[in-house]
Amino acid sequence: MKMKGRSIFTYDVHAPTTITTMLRPRRQEGQSIIQEGFNIEPPVPFSEYTDLYGNPCQRTILPVGRVTISTEVQAQVSPTKPIPDPTPAYMLVGDLPDEVMHYILPSRYCQSDLHEINVLAMEIVENLAPGYEQVEAIRTWIHNNVRYQYGFSDAATTAFDTARSRVGVCRDFTHLAIALCRNLCIPTRMTVGYLDKLKDMDLHAWFEVFIGGEWYTFDAVQEKTEGYRIEIAHGRDAADVAMVTQYGNATLQSLQVEVELLEAEQ
Repeated sequence: MKMKGRSIFTYDVHAPTTITTMLRPRRQEGQSIIQEGFNIEPPVPFSEYTDLYGNPCQRTILPVGRVTISTEVQAQVSPTKPIPDPTPAYMLVGDLPDEVMHYILPSRYCQSDLHEINVLAMEIVENLAPGYEQVEAIRTWIHNNVRYQYGFSDAATTAFDTARSRVGVCRDFTHLAIALCRNLCIPTRMTVGYLDKLKDMDLHAWFEVFIGGEWYTFDAVQEKTEGYRIEIAHGRDAADVAMVTQYGNATLQSLQVEVELLEAEQ
């Protein structure tokens, strides 16, 4: 299926402001980039680099005034990968590949080592088999017990905060899921990008777990993990996958996001 995603960030810049962005899509298995665009208005030069997680990043200095950052991508994508039957087996920590080990550690927004997180994880999974069944139970519990609401959380909200308040948005749902899964020694990462099945269209966050030697997608916002996705970035938590990070005096005035499914190639 061909899928198109577009986002427009509008800033009022009060002093020259250095920014880094993650707005261009990853090139990886499962999504073939047909075309993409990245534009800053008024035009300014920018450089690009790849971060520790393989995410394409951009860097520039925004001039004073009204600045618009527009990005667009069209990709050939497959529907969210289904979980095979039988479900993937849980992997002991000693059997995990080196490159996923940091995804079982606590991180800035996902305090998986806290006693309260452990208690909640044990309550949710009870006597379920390690691995997929535990992850799906966590995903379902968050969907059923955390209320989706804008304006309640902010950039400082952590998984522990959400476990207590049980209110948040996709970022908060994802952080809590990551913390609970990592508490069970299941490698889990945060992924951001475009999803076609959203009631209120926005850039979206979900989580991926490493079970049976592969990464699988889970989405606690959805009743059932489904839909087409374009992945922009992944990392340990929101600190690693911020769409825009600024180092100066600029105010975001608006963000417009559009997602469209196009005709499948014949």
